[in-house]
Amino acid sequence: MTIQAKPIRMSRQTRTNWLIDTAVFLGAVSAIFSGIYFLVLPNGYEGGRNPWYGVVLLFSRQTWDSIHLWGGVLMILAVVVHFAIHWSWVKLMARRLRRAVTCREDCFSRGAKINVAVDVVIALSFLVTAVSGLYFLFAPGGSYQGGRNPNWDPGWLFSRTTWDVIHTWGAVVLIIAAMLHFFIHWRWIANVTRRFFLSLKPQPTAA
Repeated sequence: MTIQAKPIRMSRQTRTNWLIDTAVFLGAVSAIFSGIYFLVLPNGYEGGRNPWYGVVLLFSRQTWDSIHLWGGVLMILAVVVHFAIHWSWVKLMARRLRRAVTCREDCFSRGAKINVAVDVVIALSFLVTAVSGLYFLFAPGGSYQGGRNPNWDPGWLFSRTTWDVIHTWGAVVLIIAAMLHFFIHWRWIANVTRRFFLSLKPQPTAA
């Protein structure tokens, strides 16, 4: 007697969510590693004080810049789609949070509180990182050129240096919170990823 293997199927909604989350992950990884490159290897000769000036690590600085730009763009677009699809869930959680503020009893479990807190930190840090990243996209800067470059520091709300600090620390907080989110949901991520690839294989048919 042979045991017939059950076909592994995945709903269209789960498959869509996995693909969107994968796009967010790939965009984030590209932006993170290229961001670390710029953090470790600062630009500028600095009168000879920069020992990393002119050093090539895997790619040219221009290629790293493109990776950071398009990785960030991919992540922003994927997150926007993610929020649009899960907007009803976001509104539901917002209502539950408002009720929890005035609730005298413990309306949330400890795990739910941690999960919501991490999600809020991710949302806020992502917003800060994305907005500051868009600043550099539309005000690319370049060299000072003796004051002839109007994009060097347009002074939108903050100076270019302040925007750079906001972008860097917003990204640091986002990375830490995203890693914690990844750790909390690791079992779900591993299970769904496994099911996704198994569902792509030819499925057994009923005898």
